[in-house]
Amino acid sequence: MAATLGESFIEVGAFEQEAVQRFREVEIKFASAPPTGAVKFPDSAGAFHYADGGDKMHSITSNRFISWSTSGDAVQLVEHSLNGNLLNNAVRLRFGNCQVVPGGVAMVETLNNVVLLVATNQSVHRMLLPHPKPVYRNDAVTELHIQSVLTDVIKLNLDDSCCSAAIPAPLTPAGGAAGVSAVWLTQHGDANYALASPAGGVVVVTQPAKARQGECFVSELKTSWVMRRLSGWIPSAMRGEQSDDVASLAVRELDDDSLVLAVCQDHKLRMWSFRDQTCVLETDMLGYMPVAWKGGGRWSGAGHRLRLTSCSASGLCLAVYLAVPHRRQFVVLQLLPADTNRYSVERISLLFCTQETLVDFVLTSADIWALWLDDNDNAVVKCINFEHNVSGQWNQVFVQPRPEEEVLIGMDQDPRETYLDVIFSPLRFTAAAIVKALQIFRRGADILPDASWEGLRKEVTLAVENKLQSSVTEFEFSQDEYRHLQVEFWSKFYACCLQYQEVLATPLAISVSPHSHMACLIKKGFLSFLLPCFAVDQLYLSSDDQFLTEDDMPFVDEADKAALMSCLHVLRDGVSLEMAHDMESALQHGESPERSAKLVLEKMLAQDNMIEDIQNKLQDVCNLTAAVLGLLKEVDLETDLDFGDGPLFPGESMSVRVSASQLYSSTTAVSLMCQALSHVSATRTLLCRDVLLLLKLCLWLGEHVLPGGASQLLRIQYELIPLASQLLSSYFVLKHFSRSAGVQVADDAVDANLQHLSALHLSDAPALTGSTAAASHQSAVEMFYQSCGHKLAIRHLFSRMADGIAVTWNDSMAIILQALAQLLWPSNSTFHFPECLMANCQYTHLQDYVRLIGSWCQVNVGSSRFMLAQCYLANGEGHKALRCFQEAASEVEKEDFLMKLSGVEDERAAACSPTLRYYNKVLRLLEDVGLPELVIQLATLALAEAVYDVSSQAALWTRIFKHHLDLGHNNEAYEALVQNPDSSMQLDCLRQLVVVLCERAQLHDLVHFSYVNLHDEVVGIIESRARGVDLLTHNYYELLYAFHINRHNYRKAGTVMLELAMRLGREVCSVRGLKKQVNCFLAAINCLRLIRPEYAWMVLPVPESERPGASPKRNSDGDVVSPPVKRQVHILELRDLEKEFMIATCRLALAQHHPQAATVAGGAGPHELVRLLLDAGLFMCARQLCNVFKLPLAPLFDALTFRCIKLQFGGEEAQNEAWLWLAANQLSSVVNTKESSAVDEAWRLLFWFLSEFPSSDGLHHRQVLVKLLSHGVPPPDWLVKFYKEVNAAALLRVFLNFDLLDEAAELVIEYIDALLGRGHQYFGIKTPLSARNPSVWLPYTPIDQLMAALKDTRSKQGLYERLVDKLADYHKMVAKATRIMLATR
Repeated sequence: MAATLGESFIEVGAFEQEAVQRFREVEIKFASAPPTGAVKFPDSAGAFHYADGGDKMHSITSNRFISWSTSGDAVQLVEHSLNGNLLNNAVRLRFGNCQVVPGGVAMVETLNNVVLLVATNQSVHRMLLPHPKPVYRNDAVTELHIQSVLTDVIKLNLDDSCCSAAIPAPLTPAGGAAGVSAVWLTQHGDANYALASPAGGVVVVTQPAKARQGECFVSELKTSWVMRRLSGWIPSAMRGEQSDDVASLAVRELDDDSLVLAVCQDHKLRMWSFRDQTCVLETDMLGYMPVAWKGGGRWSGAGHRLRLTSCSASGLCLAVYLAVPHRRQFVVLQLLPADTNRYSVERISLLFCTQETLVDFVLTSADIWALWLDDNDNAVVKCINFEHNVSGQWNQVFVQPRPEEEVLIGMDQDPRETYLDVIFSPLRFTAAAIVKALQIFRRGADILPDASWEGLRKEVTLAVENKLQSSVTEFEFSQDEYRHLQVEFWSKFYACCLQYQEVLATPLAISVSPHSHMACLIKKGFLSFLLPCFAVDQLYLSSDDQFLTEDDMPFVDEADKAALMSCLHVLRDGVSLEMAHDMESALQHGESPERSAKLVLEKMLAQDNMIEDIQNKLQDVCNLTAAVLGLLKEVDLETDLDFGDGPLFPGESMSVRVSASQLYSSTTAVSLMCQALSHVSATRTLLCRDVLLLLKLCLWLGEHVLPGGASQLLRIQYELIPLASQLLSSYFVLKHFSRSAGVQVADDAVDANLQHLSALHLSDAPALTGSTAAASHQSAVEMFYQSCGHKLAIRHLFSRMADGIAVTWNDSMAIILQALAQLLWPSNSTFHFPECLMANCQYTHLQDYVRLIGSWCQVNVGSSRFMLAQCYLANGEGHKALRCFQEAASEVEKEDFLMKLSGVEDERAAACSPTLRYYNKVLRLLEDVGLPELVIQLATLALAEAVYDVSSQAALWTRIFKHHLDLGHNNEAYEALVQNPDSSMQLDCLRQLVVVLCERAQLHDLVHFSYVNLHDEVVGIIESRARGVDLLTHNYYELLYAFHINRHNYRKAGTVMLELAMRLGREVCSVRGLKKQVNCFLAAINCLRLIRPEYAWMVLPVPESERPGASPKRNSDGDVVSPPVKRQVHILELRDLEKEFMIATCRLALAQHHPQAATVAGGAGPHELVRLLLDAGLFMCARQLCNVFKLPLAPLFDALTFRCIKLQFGGEEAQNEAWLWLAANQLSSVVNTKESSAVDEAWRLLFWFLSEFPSSDGLHHRQVLVKLLSHGVPPPDWLVKFYKEVNAAALLRVFLNFDLLDEAAELVIEYIDALLGRGHQYFGIKTPLSARNPSVWLPYTPIDQLMAALKDTRSKQGLYERLVDKLADYHKMVAKATRIMLATR
């Protein structure tokens, strides 16, 4: 911003940030009833500034003051601070049955207190508040919020007579002296209240410092210089024709006395010594008026005003405002001591002023600040230096204009949204005005006292829409009719807002700090500050007769300046509201300013008088191009200023640095600075607009208007117009964002944004917490100032101070305002504002910013594209974001923000190029957002940047592989894996590929990839995964089996299945595990059978084990050295696998039939497994297992016989249970068409086993028979038949062993008959006894035993004889056969 300051000021409102300002109510009921005939006093206001608020920048009271306003019985006090936020800073005091007199409020500070003095028409009050400095003895206050001195007001007992006192007689003033008062505190602590007496003179009510119950003293100061001590209030008589009633009062302490000054309605200035209570000065003020004006003495001086001040050069000065009709002026006097107890005055300056109604004025050591109201009730503020202003010209203060009475709505705009945006613009209306308008619009409906700005916006929308709906009588109407209704009702509400905003903007007083010279206007509803105006702005805003002197504008010739500004003023006045709206809309939509200026100029050319006037004024410009160029350079904010990143005051103490960082950091200061920027940018926008119109007009007028001819036109066309166009666009951007409210952001969006910033390593980006902007109704510029702009601007301010430049409060405001504008200037290299918008999730504003500057700004192009990409990402437009990220990549090494973004994070990143680091950051961001397809595309582009960087190539290929794999692009992921130049990363990717494809069950792709040069790695990965995960959850062994089968490596495939089977046997003792184990053995067997027999073998590692009993060996250091272990292996052939397969099959059958035995069967050997199978009734499986392992079948026959015995004598339940194990031993070859019982089936099964598996000498038959007989069960006939056919002798021995003599005898008899040829086939005898056949034999030993037993048993004698006879027959036959044989030899 232009560094040259003018003499004028601008008014900047400091609107509250809260939707509803919260005043704490305190009611003081001191008076019992209101006085009779009392008049209503006018509203008044004032302010109190701390003594060191301007001299000590690091003090707790710096830039801190208290303002008050009175209305009826209420006093509103608000403490303000520009350096910190104050808590509990608003209090409303209500004095029941009383009225606060104008001028009856004062605040005085002592060492430990701030004393509040209030005078009403019936009472006086003194309140002691704590001073901030003793409360915060350490000036380094680090809290974001501090307590106001008004916090404890509600704790005071204000009704106590020690704090309050009643005036002895009710003050019921009348006439011009109504309510004139002055209040002060003496150095002894006495509170004095000077009140204008209704009968003339001054009455002073004194509250002693240590007053007792309601004690006060009343003194009257009269013009007769006689002091009277009064116990009550006695009115005085009228004196003369002219009233000597006091018009204005002022008091000043001098040594141990108080001087009470009054300007009276008789135009006399009088001064009393309060100590002596005598009048020590009286002078006629009409004597200071020009001779021609002295006839004004016949008018009353009720409008006269008096102010006092002290200055080092002149001592005690006073200014008297003489309100003589048509003869208004200020007289500045110096008070001089004359003789003993007498004073005189000497004129310093006589200043004439306008004839508007004076509201208030302030006298400082060098200036007079005055506030008037014109005929339209508009505020007029001016100031003048009464010492050095020879011309007597007042410096104008450009007050805030009223909001536009009409809102222009384009055809493409929604009326509701347009009005809402205007009404809730941060600089348009106060919340109080909107709330009041809403109450009236809703006919008094209450508004929630804690409503937020967002809630207030909803309430307004609902109220207007309800009003609109209630007025509609027709059910159907056109869209145009509905739009017309919208405009009608919204314009009504807007008019209500205008009305109440105008009421709240009524000025009550002007205040200027005597220490810092900070000036402010106290209005009915808010506070506004008067900031210095820059010279170029003053030129544009002033009228033609108020130009600055040539020393103030060094950039242009004085004559050319005046003529140029005159032309601009004509254009400013000639641009209609509609034209201005059209041009602003064009700028808002990003159209070319030159084109919109051309369209506006075409409309203006119809105004012949204006064009002719401009043409005449252009003749007075000697060098138009130089004048315009100088003006444009003055408003151009482009700079290479470095705001730095270091700490403030690096050599100072912590308290100084903390205080410096908090300077101008409060919400009030934030609002003040940003509204000032809005005001200045709006002014500069109009200035640049009019300059552009003027240049376009010059081109239209042609060569004959300009002294330089064609060269001037060329320079205008190719240099000045583009520059003016760019400046216009730049200032419009500043204006737009200073008036655009922040967007409310959800908490989850804030968290996501923080995550994205962390991915970019921008977590230190300037951001507010939560949705602070939306909650406090902040504009985008306020958000920027509060987050990072304040810190940078303050650093710039202190850098200026470090250079030895004396900085006043006005200078500091200008410096910070200039720095803030430069930080926001689009053509500067700083990129803090877009970064702040991004950090605060203000993507709508950020996108709007990039759109507005995109067509003309050539600075930070890449950074802007990056920000636009961020906006697209936030809006879910990933492909647009990717395009913008690509466009920004080419500018990485040229722009500061992108260089910071691509900063070095570690040593590995330092080896990469900045562009590659940028790509890596963006890739990380896209990964966090969850856009793998875009990551792949951008990483593919980044490969071109990493041609000579192998490590970066590997990282990029790894990223591409990862996201292809996540998307299910298996082939593309494999190709990326193969392209990876880093072997370790390639192995990691390969491992991930295997795991992911296995989890997705996409094994076909995994098996059929070629894996060039990676075959062993794949096998190793799958093997390690297979050996490290749960066998039943993952299928890595099956994958490895398929992998080897696909490559015809059958031995490896079989080995894999064998390993899986062995692990299943050890680790998974369940039916499922056994089923899988059986299948594994089958697969392994199949693999070996596919190999040539001589190669059909496998190698199975033997687990290592420590040597039992081996003592450890130690080296020289005492460390244990493990001895080398020789690894052993087992060679397995096909038959070995078949045995293992059979064991697994039997285990599975056992587990399926008897699940409780599954755990035991898992580790059982063949012998134990046979017993388990037999116990479970699985005789077929047991037989097969015995057959494979060559085990005896004796246990099988023993177990089966026992089951038959139990079943034979069991009940129905036993038979039902028997069907389970009988079903498991079903004979497929036996078809039984008859219905049979479980007992029959069991005996049939035993019969089948004995038939199918014969044994030598009938061992199995003997075993079954012995089992039966031992249990007392008679053997079935078929068993005896079978056994005697196999081994009749053994059967005889069994009979004898069990004392079955009858059966044994019958068996011997039958056996002998068989030998003799009768039924020999039933005993397995091929040929009976004969001389020609082979010899036969008889078991004589058991027969002898049988005969002996029969002989000894009497009951068996018949059987014994039969046996003897049969043996005799046998012996005969043997003898006969023997003789024949011998004969034949």
